[in-house]
Amino acid sequence: MKMRIHILGQGLRKDEVSFSTAGFGHARAIWCGSPVQPGEELDVELEVPGLLMSWIDIAPAAGGDRGLRTEGDTVILTGVLENIEEDGAGYLRMGGDLIMFECLGEPMVLGGLVEIRTREIRLYPVNL
Repeated sequence: MKMRIHILGQGLRKDEVSFSTAGFGHARAIWCGSPVQPGEELDVELEVPGLLMSWIDIAPAAGGDRGLRTEGDTVILTGVLENIEEDGAGYLRMGGDLIMFECLGEPMVLGGLVEIRTREIRLYPVNL
């Protein structure tokens, strides 16, 4: 997923940044590029690394807005579960964009609002 972000500050872990997005909220992520400073605005690609488990890391959302937020050491992405393919490739729709992730587990109903809970997301700079 490509998005425009605003760097808010450095995080506690190495290469971690806190950021905000217009319309999607704010969170923290591992920055995978040259160093950035608070106040910078950048176009980035968002990645959800690792293998997620359906019904554990991916669960129906109780409602609310699509977007990003942080609760403690967990990053939560809320959106519409667009698809999960046989090979485990899943797609979460936030606004007009899709976020791809890898998952295992029991099938889930497509088209519903879900939350993905993960300890880490990664941001990569996009040069347009």
